[in-house]
Amino acid sequence: MVQNTTSGMKNTNPEMQKNNLGSVSVVIPVYSESEIINACIWEVVEFDGEEPSEVIVSDGGPDHLTLEAIEAPGVIKVKSPPGRGTQMNAGAGMATGDILFFLHVDTDLPHGAVESVRRAVQGGAVAGAFSLSIDSPKWSLKIISWFANLRSRLERVPYGDQAQFITADLFRELGGFADIPIMEDVELFRKIRKLGLPIVILRDRVKTSARRWEKEGILRRTLTNWWLRIRYRFGTSPETLKLQYRPHDHGADDKLADDK
Repeated sequence: MVQNTTSGMKNTNPEMQKNNLGSVSVVIPVYSESEIINACIWEVVEFDGEEPSEVIVSDGGPDHLTLEAIEAPGVIKVKSPPGRGTQMNAGAGMATGDILFFLHVDTDLPHGAVESVRRAVQGGAVAGAFSLSIDSPKWSLKIISWFANLRSRLERVPYGDQAQFITADLFRELGGFADIPIMEDVELFRKIRKLGLPIVILRDRVKTSARRWEKEGILRRTLTNWWLRIRYRFGTSPETLKLQYRPHDHGADDKLADDK
């Protein structure tokens, strides 16, 4: 059952909260990721700071088999209907941390990532994300990641594969991620930006999978992403955009498309 993430807010003023915000809940949405979930969890544990984080895996896959594959003790396991926004809301509903850190299962973290998130929030940010790199030696994808980082620094609206984080109180005040099939990550940060709240894009880079670009073609995937973003900005519905973003049945990718 999906948990309600719209509970009342405390005080999200960063100047009042930055000295006592320290506990982090890492929320990992998954869909048929039994083969790589343990590597993702252990990476979080390895790169954690002095205060251990709470790890929550929200599984929207058939029969929730990814949860059965988890080997690490203490992981909170959540069964959810499919859909990234739905799954992240379900995971956030079980979280007890001051900070929610949303991690895609095929995104690799830099060393000290969790501690970097803590420091960013304690320094005054209410939300943010990491800079992006793509797990490929191809120069074309390096150029794409460079432009993606430039865009996110200028707009302060990062994508989900940049490992977004936000204070738990603000997340709940905003009602969590929108119940839409695509662009839920963009929509949340657009709300934060409209409120004039501080968003930070960390210089440390996460490394995200290149599988969607490699599967569909670099040029085609990149142009499609840009066109989708433009159409969404001018009011095209997420339901319509989904038909172009996921034109074929990609299995897990059809529910959790990782790369934008």
